[in-house]
Amino acid sequence: MEKNERLVSLLRRYEEVSLLIQDPNLVKDQHKYRDMMKEYAQLSAVAAAYEEVTGLAEPINDAKTLWQHEKDPEMRELAKEEMQNLESLLQDAEDRLKLLLIPKDPLDEKNIIMEIRAGTGGDEAALFGADLFRMYARFAETKHWKFEIMSSNETELGGFKEIIIAISGNNVYENLRYESGVHRVQRVPATEASGRIHTSAVTVAVLPEADETEIDIRPEDLRIDVMRAGGPGGQCVNTTDSAVRITHIPSGVTVHCQDEKSQIKNKAKAMRILRARIYELEAAKAHSERAEARKNQVGSGDRSERIRTYNFPQNRVTDHRINLTLYKLDLIMQGGVEELFDALKLSAKEALLKSDQPEPSQIEAAPAPLPVLAG
Repeated sequence: MEKNERLVSLLRRYEEVSLLIQDPNLVKDQHKYRDMMKEYAQLSAVAAAYEEVTGLAEPINDAKTLWQHEKDPEMRELAKEEMQNLESLLQDAEDRLKLLLIPKDPLDEKNIIMEIRAGTGGDEAALFGADLFRMYARFAETKHWKFEIMSSNETELGGFKEIIIAISGNNVYENLRYESGVHRVQRVPATEASGRIHTSAVTVAVLPEADETEIDIRPEDLRIDVMRAGGPGGQCVNTTDSAVRITHIPSGVTVHCQDEKSQIKNKAKAMRILRARIYELEAAKAHSERAEARKNQVGSGDRSERIRTYNFPQNRVTDHRINLTLYKLDLIMQGGVEELFDALKLSAKEALLKSDQPEPSQIEAAPAPLPVLAG
């Protein structure tokens, strides 16, 4: 495999960083130290993959030479088999290296706002929304991510008509970005006496959380209403004007938060959700302009797109974008989604390798930073 310009640059940077992290003064600046160690880990993976590729060249040549010049038929056959095995290992190593050379999307390390809403199916859809919420929560726990409920609308049966969560940690968006869309469930509801299978749907939206410095929302473009919280709640929840509704007038985006007893806390949560929604709105507009360039990607990120089916009677989950079916739905609903998420990430990277314009932002997410909508 020949060194391309990006590979040469990364290997050179690996040598630089390898020396920099040996500086005993580096640890005094913890922020810089963490950033440097993270970069070192990423570059080490590239260097190791390249070393594996180059390390296979000599044994392949040796096996090839033996196969071409050996007179003993049995030895020639063994040399041929060895050569083919090594060439297979080389192909795998080169494929891994190519994936590592794809520029990392700057959005991958972002925290997210996730919105889960019950669609068709009434109470059963709301119950499945709660199941998805628990699935993501358990996965977040295995990743040591912070999982914070921003807003929720619970049903009497324990489901969610809507729940909005903030998830923060390492590479949250990279792992969850492909969850946007319609999740379809096929199962016998607990309330179904005849045992008939119902089909319901839940919509999930994954929004990269925008920092205040990335998107400027002018105070004069906001209408803020305060009111008493509605629905079930603890003591004081319905006796003070703690609920907050914020409307961004230019875009018409509205966010309502009432879970906290404090009006200040509800307003802060609502603003975080509002920034993420406006960020996504501008992103969707930017991405629609290059829809043709995105035709080979893993889904469009459109929340109206049916992306996955969960069939409980067959213990089966099928992701329709990459034609992947796993018969381990019980484990997946317990948070064991790593195999599924890894397959989606790999498919997206492979699509980028085949693309004429292999830019990280082509995967269905928003390019950053973005301007606010004009009034």
